[in-house]
Amino acid sequence: MTKILDEPRYVCALGALQTVEAIYRAIPIIHAGPGCAAKLSIGGRSGYLGPQTLPCTNIGETEVVFGGEEKLRTLIQNSLKVMDGDFFVVLSGCTTEIVGDDIHSVVSEFEDAEKPVLSVATAGFKGTNIEGHEWVVDAIIDQYLSKRYFGEKIKGLVNIWGPVPSYDPYWVGNIRELENLIRELGLTPNCIFGEYRGIDNLNLVPRAECNLLVSSWVGLGNVKNLEQKFGTPYLHYPTLPIGAHETSLFLRTIGEFFNIDSQLVEDIISRHEKEYYYYIERTCSIFFENRASSKMFSTVTTADYALALSKFFINDMGLIPSKQYITEGVPEEHQDKVKQYFKEFNFGIEAEVVFSNDGYLIHKQIEEDDYAGTPLILGSIYEKKLVTKLNGTFLCVSTPFQERVVIHSSYVGYNGGLKLLEDLYTSVFQNFN
Repeated sequence: MTKILDEPRYVCALGALQTVEAIYRAIPIIHAGPGCAAKLSIGGRSGYLGPQTLPCTNIGETEVVFGGEEKLRTLIQNSLKVMDGDFFVVLSGCTTEIVGDDIHSVVSEFEDAEKPVLSVATAGFKGTNIEGHEWVVDAIIDQYLSKRYFGEKIKGLVNIWGPVPSYDPYWVGNIRELENLIRELGLTPNCIFGEYRGIDNLNLVPRAECNLLVSSWVGLGNVKNLEQKFGTPYLHYPTLPIGAHETSLFLRTIGEFFNIDSQLVEDIISRHEKEYYYYIERTCSIFFENRASSKMFSTVTTADYALALSKFFINDMGLIPSKQYITEGVPEEHQDKVKQYFKEFNFGIEAEVVFSNDGYLIHKQIEEDDYAGTPLILGSIYEKKLVTKLNGTFLCVSTPFQERVVIHSSYVGYNGGLKLLEDLYTSVFQNFN
């Protein structure tokens, strides 16, 4: 029997169009009905194009009966003529795959086009936007990068993979801060996502000395694919580094992997920690004397954010974890490893992990849990009403994210940890003052 989910935290695989949009001057071509593209583009401009200017076949009853391949062929031809882009990716929806349209065959006809044209089967019934994100990256590797030669390896060049574009509300700022940290170690970061990161950055991917994956599980298949295709080793760092403890560990891990002089790494860490703890010390009374703040917390978010926030609040702030709810539908083959990450906190502290994408069941468990006082819940906008009911503290950190506007903020790094504390204790004051 089909299970009905309340308040799911993801969209269908066609949501991978946001991954394409995150590559500068890359254009998604949607082979689906107009409603699919319109709903997935809600929220305003997220890429090089505005949300209402994406090429779409807008299939209807005629295409359902007779097929839509000819309409797709015409749309690709016209898009190449009139759309000012460097890179085109055809994405399919449910209806076109159900009726049997072969987008890969149609796209193969454009193999010699002036601009690259790729195809990704992203029917909603095949998976989520997180899986769709991985499929888009694999398509770039298999259909574009592996068919061309871009030159020899560049010493010190590091590809950065991690935050899923748009699905992570802070993705742009988080990636940029990861780039800054890598750059401080004397390495050259390369990322294909974000402003002015486009075809030139894509062309550098096979030439990197290393692929750095900063994610608990998303993208692991991609970096393994890159290793197989180009012989590029990868470093899997499962935790998005937030605050002094994890960011310093991150820098040491990168330094050791690249055999960077340890004294240089420690000097960088010392400089950052000196500034970081200055700000902590001058405001520590807020953290330790505010009796309205919470001592136990739960996260209702992705595995990446649940782990990163838990490490920060436990290792840096000395808070105690209650259950951590992971909502993006982590595949079973990754769940045991993800659970293990939540057993590796300081002081022998462990956190119970609950994999669930059903908001009703999650909220029911939170209401039944004993937080020994005021609970701290970090999740999506779905949790706000619940936390108000529990008289707790709430911070919106993940999709659906409708609490505030994020332009370039980041929770990554030393400054990101301070930003997180600002946001959290602002919420505390708003609730209890």
